[in-house]
Amino acid sequence: MAKKESNFEEQFEDLIEEKDQKLHVPKELPVLMLRDIVVFPYMVVPLFVGREKSKSAVDQALSSHRMILLVTQKSAEVEDPKPEDVFEIGTVALIMRMLKLPDGRVRILAQGLVRAKIESLREDKPYVTAGVQVLHDPDEAEKSIEVEALVRNVRMDLDKASALGKNIPPEVMIIAANVEEPGRLADLTAANLELKVKEAQRILEITAPFERLKRVYELLTKELELLDVQSKITSEAKGEMDKLQRQYFLRQQLKAIQKELGEGSEIQEEIKGYQEKLKKLKVAKEVREELTKQIDRLSQMHPESAETAVVRNYLDWMFALPWNKSTVDNLDLIKARKILDEDHYGLDRLKERILEYLGVRKLSKKIKGPILCFVGPPGVGKTSLGRSIARALGRKFNRISLGGVRDEAEIRGHRRTYVGAMPGRIIQGIRRCGSNNPVYMMDEVDKIGADFRGDPSSALLEVLDPEQNFSFRDHYLGVPFDLSKVMFITTANLLDPIQPAFRDRMEILQLPGYTEEEKLQIALRHLVPKQVQENALSSDYISFTKGSIQKIISVYTREAGVRNLEREIASVCRKVARKVAEGKEKITRITSHNIERYLGPPKIFRDQLLKKDRIGVATGVAWTASGGEILFVESSKMKGKGQLSLTGSLGDVMKESAQAALSYARAHTKDLGIDIRIFSQNDFHIHIPEGAIPKDGPSAGVTIATSLISVCTNRKVKRDVAMTGEITLRGIVLPVGGIKEKVLAAQRAGVKRMVMPTASKKDLIDIPKKVKDEMEFIFVEEIGEVFKHALVKPSRTKAQKNKTTQVKRKSKS
Repeated sequence: MAKKESNFEEQFEDLIEEKDQKLHVPKELPVLMLRDIVVFPYMVVPLFVGREKSKSAVDQALSSHRMILLVTQKSAEVEDPKPEDVFEIGTVALIMRMLKLPDGRVRILAQGLVRAKIESLREDKPYVTAGVQVLHDPDEAEKSIEVEALVRNVRMDLDKASALGKNIPPEVMIIAANVEEPGRLADLTAANLELKVKEAQRILEITAPFERLKRVYELLTKELELLDVQSKITSEAKGEMDKLQRQYFLRQQLKAIQKELGEGSEIQEEIKGYQEKLKKLKVAKEVREELTKQIDRLSQMHPESAETAVVRNYLDWMFALPWNKSTVDNLDLIKARKILDEDHYGLDRLKERILEYLGVRKLSKKIKGPILCFVGPPGVGKTSLGRSIARALGRKFNRISLGGVRDEAEIRGHRRTYVGAMPGRIIQGIRRCGSNNPVYMMDEVDKIGADFRGDPSSALLEVLDPEQNFSFRDHYLGVPFDLSKVMFITTANLLDPIQPAFRDRMEILQLPGYTEEEKLQIALRHLVPKQVQENALSSDYISFTKGSIQKIISVYTREAGVRNLEREIASVCRKVARKVAEGKEKITRITSHNIERYLGPPKIFRDQLLKKDRIGVATGVAWTASGGEILFVESSKMKGKGQLSLTGSLGDVMKESAQAALSYARAHTKDLGIDIRIFSQNDFHIHIPEGAIPKDGPSAGVTIATSLISVCTNRKVKRDVAMTGEITLRGIVLPVGGIKEKVLAAQRAGVKRMVMPTASKKDLIDIPKKVKDEMEFIFVEEIGEVFKHALVKPSRTKAQKNKTTQVKRKSKS
């Protein structure tokens, strides 16, 4: 192992002597492999030797001609280097001194003599030997002007480097001033530049003196630039430090002068500012008293105390709140309706509710802000509708998401006794808006959590109660703030998880989802233009036909909203944008025939009716979070003992409906023309396909009953009749929910007639007129009416026909 240690006294003593005669170097020398240093000729360097082979090489050199070949390893990490692990060119050195250390290592002082190239390496001895070829500098001709200029430049730059703080010993500077040979000057300079091993080795391998000095000059110039920048940085840092110290002393002197004169300090100026703001502020008496109290406290505190920062922060919050700042409402109902229609297609009931509020607001300024709750599946536009409402009213808009919130302090804030206390998210949002009557949207209220830190839903009761929120108290503020002018809008996907008391505070507005026609219009008016613009396209490059949009809606998406529809349109736009980027600038027309080239095969298979009437298979409709679907109820009988099997991932309510249908059939065998023995001699199996999907709810009761009676009476069920309704043991058909989604699902599947409870007739008001015109609705109150419309009339058997013929013949005779 070899390490560098500077000793410039020996370097000066040995290099000051001129060496006119060329050295006689043996053709074979012991080799000392160095880890992290390149030794140049005329360079005196102390080395520590620890490896056994290296110590043997030193001993061999000392016992003969004291010469040794110093070569550098390519990688310092190699512990036992091989011939391929060292550079080919090294330096023949003379061992001047040797000292054995107590830890077993050897310290030598070596002076570089001349460059040498390894011709062969041998490892057959305790040490490594090398056949060497000495590389003498070529004999100098007369010095050219270029060489002389380069030598002077190197000397000047060495002086500059020393002046800029480079650690170059004075002895080296003296040697450099007296050396005339360019090669020796290059080696001397390179030895004092602290070069990396690879860069130093490159210089060692350059045999031409002028080229070597030229390369060293380039490195020296680079080092000068680095030293210059380093010097500037040091000067700037020192100047900044001096400036800060000077400012500190001046401030301390100013404080001492002000203290002697009894004049105000910085905190007194702040207090004056707070007092001026308080005079202009129009707030309730309780708020004014609290502000006055806190300003007085601040005036008695030490400016550097921690409590001072807490009071300052509180006062900043209090004065930043819009206590009496309100935006002016847009009371032009026609303009408001136009804005709502621009942003959203459909949603007429919600738009009517907003316009009703505006109408009352126009007549009375004392009306409190409504508290609405938009409930619907994802992607139907609940959040964007809130922004549209704010734009229509001319109010500021703020939105927070309450999904996963578990800490009550998120709503009411932290008490000021806690470190880092802040107001709750309600007050923070009001401050951001800068007015006390914004449209405030709270998303995902059905996903609020609760744990040991409190129940945020209960904290929101005060916020969303019109009888309480005019004096809402945030824990941080400690004084009432009027929220009655705020228009709160909450959103949820489901109503069930919302606490009953919390739900009671809000006006529920359902957004059940869009019909295919509504989705088509939304895509053409909003989604397609938006995605064309976002993907840097225009009508010159892409166009969608109605048929293509309808196909995307029907076979690539199944949802109540339009999020996936927008994603599919964006996917098409991206593929067209890639074509344009590749140079194909012709317009791409997206049609129903070529849409599969962009989106691949259909992802969703549309619900289809049976191709013919069948015994035991009835068509029902179901509500889902993404709209509605048709489902088939299949029944069969087989020899057995009257047992009932139910399959298809059915829930408890649906299983009870099946049991009720079977009980009704057994109780009314005479009315239905069923042989009572069929129930004791057969087992029944009711199955609803797509068994991996859980199903539950009472609305499949009439469908299960129809399927079961079809099997018992051997009468086919009409394939184009769909049905929904809950059945009782008495055969009464009860109303069910989700009528709009179910009707739309039936219409998409091609159903022409739909049987539903009479009590659900009122729900057809939400059905588009086009759908009503295409379908026939049959309203029933008892299950017998369902069988009448859904089951095919029994055909007369051959025996019945023969019996009728015989009766006619007898009557003639």
